[in-house]
Amino acid sequence: MDYRQEYERWLARVTDAELLEELRRMDEPSVEDAFYRDLAFGTGGLRGVIGAGSNRMNVYTVARASQGLADYLNKRFSAPAAVIGYDSRLKSDAFARVTAGVLAANGVQVHFWPQLTPVPTVSFATRFLGASAGVMITASHNPAKYNGYKVYGADGCQVTVEAAAEILSEIEKRDLFDGVKQDDFDACMRDGRIRLIPDEVLTAFLEAVKAQSVLYGEAVRKDIAIVYSPLNGTGYVPVTRALKELGYTRLTLVEEQRLPDGCFPTCPYPNPEIREAMELGIAYAGRCGADLLLATDPDCDRVGVAVRDRSGGYTLLSGNETGMLLLDYICAQRTKHGTMPADPVMIKTIVTTDMAERIAARYGVKTINVLTGFKFIGEQIGLLEAQGRRDSYVFGFEESYGYLSGPYVRDKDGVGAACLICEMFSYYAARGVSLPDRLRQLYRDHGYCLNTLHSYAFDGSAGFARMQAVMKALRAGVASFGGRKVLRVLDYAGGLDGLPKSDVLKFILEDGCTLVARPSGTEPKLKLYLSVSAESREAAEKAEAELLKNAEAMLR
Repeated sequence: MDYRQEYERWLARVTDAELLEELRRMDEPSVEDAFYRDLAFGTGGLRGVIGAGSNRMNVYTVARASQGLADYLNKRFSAPAAVIGYDSRLKSDAFARVTAGVLAANGVQVHFWPQLTPVPTVSFATRFLGASAGVMITASHNPAKYNGYKVYGADGCQVTVEAAAEILSEIEKRDLFDGVKQDDFDACMRDGRIRLIPDEVLTAFLEAVKAQSVLYGEAVRKDIAIVYSPLNGTGYVPVTRALKELGYTRLTLVEEQRLPDGCFPTCPYPNPEIREAMELGIAYAGRCGADLLLATDPDCDRVGVAVRDRSGGYTLLSGNETGMLLLDYICAQRTKHGTMPADPVMIKTIVTTDMAERIAARYGVKTINVLTGFKFIGEQIGLLEAQGRRDSYVFGFEESYGYLSGPYVRDKDGVGAACLICEMFSYYAARGVSLPDRLRQLYRDHGYCLNTLHSYAFDGSAGFARMQAVMKALRAGVASFGGRKVLRVLDYAGGLDGLPKSDVLKFILEDGCTLVARPSGTEPKLKLYLSVSAESREAAEKAEAELLKNAEAMLR
């Protein structure tokens, strides 16, 4: 693509006043970054910085993607329908209306969430309403300057490799300005081509969430004091409603983060994986003496957790730690009450802690490992369903704070996870056990395992090229990391172990350590996942520091 030529075309064709003004203000480096490529469409759909350009999220790139999706659906369904939802991010409502107008103009019946809504409700509604696809306008936990476009199949699962490639092929056939058919949103509402999703669908979703309880009538302490933050996203209504209906009445909201706000003024990086996003909630918890802090990211598919520790402060649990605790709790309760299926399955990603496999094995649960991305967990649930084994699915999680306890949706669910975390906490509290206590017991039973994630930004076209060079160098051969010999290298670029092809390298090292290198599919970042098994936390932290120092030297 000649980026300068494309820039000039946009200047001549764009009618949106805000985008046109941005185009006119661009200097040469900005022009190159905005136009050196088309915004990539993959298994995560679209995700990028909001603004003018072919490499940006705007009404034109969203409309083109929607046209490609409409063409894909019309080739495969005689009467296609789609569910559309959106979160609190900047431009999310506008992008959702554009998507609806394009799909409706192309003969796709649109079911539109009338208010902003979490990711799992789009997955749920797609299945509940028998739609052919779903679209969620969100950039998940990214900073405010980002937005995105997730696509779901008729099974409620994010499209995986084959479907994404077919949709991309349709998108590439369409010109951004001349190849898109779009009708007015309000006109489509009046003639019924766009219909609002009724409240009954949200109620049905929340009933499915509440049905995931594994208490089976056992006593718990529902008087625990909970602080909750939606991080200015979509979780406020469904999470608080579900918790109150389940009997948790001592609920305090982080007021500054309660209402939707796409600027995220109190947490510029609204990701519960990082402490900065949790700081305001921790302060609230300290003031009101809360037992438990929960925070969901803007599209409410991730949950961060902090618990009061013995010193009176608050300990943040990692995604791996929360996932292991939930897996153990669910398996223990189902085993105790005789509700474990005959052939139970737990599904996790290849970068999620290997300790989860040891916990699952203790309860006779088989582990399936999949590529990074919850869509691959959802895909496996669909395969179980096709085999008549839908109920075999017990739990699925990924280290990036995503959890799902049942097949009622096919994406990670922050609403359901928040409810189960509260249940688990209150169950142990009634027995005088804290979550850190239980976690320490798991480490005693299965050995200590430290898992960390480190992300490195590679912005712009030069950064993208550098990231590719780093992966090429890693593939050329590395003898050791941090003094630990590389025993084996798993390269998923060729579709290893029956999994789809993916630009991921996993190094199996001495002493039960692993290192995974993976370029993000949705951000200009390279991610390193380190897993270290040791006799103690102190020993694991020392080993992890050595591994990381060695690995970072290769990124320079």
